[in-house]
Amino acid sequence: MSLVRYSILVTGMAAVTFGLAWVLALRRADVPTRGAAAYGAALALANTLVAHGLVLWSSRRSTNAFLGAVLGGMVGRMGLMLAAVVAGVLLLGLPKLPLAASLLSYFVVFLIMELTILHRRTTTLTGPGRPRVLDRAGETRR
Repeated sequence: MSLVRYSILVTGMAAVTFGLAWVLALRRADVPTRGAAAYGAALALANTLVAHGLVLWSSRRSTNAFLGAVLGGMVGRMGLMLAAVVAGVLLLGLPKLPLAASLLSYFVVFLIMELTILHRRTTTLTGPGRPRVLDRAGETRR
């Protein structure tokens, strides 16, 4: 899935679910709680878009480049996410619990989506129990 299509999918999902959370709980919450929930959702959204972009960029490169981009990107994104959470709590004064709940909820949903998309991209079933594995160029490999 291209980065543009993935971006549209996850941004749409975040908007719909945040709207649902607004109707169910956030409209009655105080302003800092709303801000923390939005901030956490935005961090998770940015994280998943960068992760998907790194996977797409590295998928046509060597295995070492792929692993370096994915694993190095994960470490880098973890550091940036930690810095953003600390900045949100200490500098912006966001409440910890709504920020953590929002960030973790969206992170898990986006991680499941990305893993599902990547799995479907590399393996398709051609018959009962017979996987067809695609290489990085999309060619069938037996």
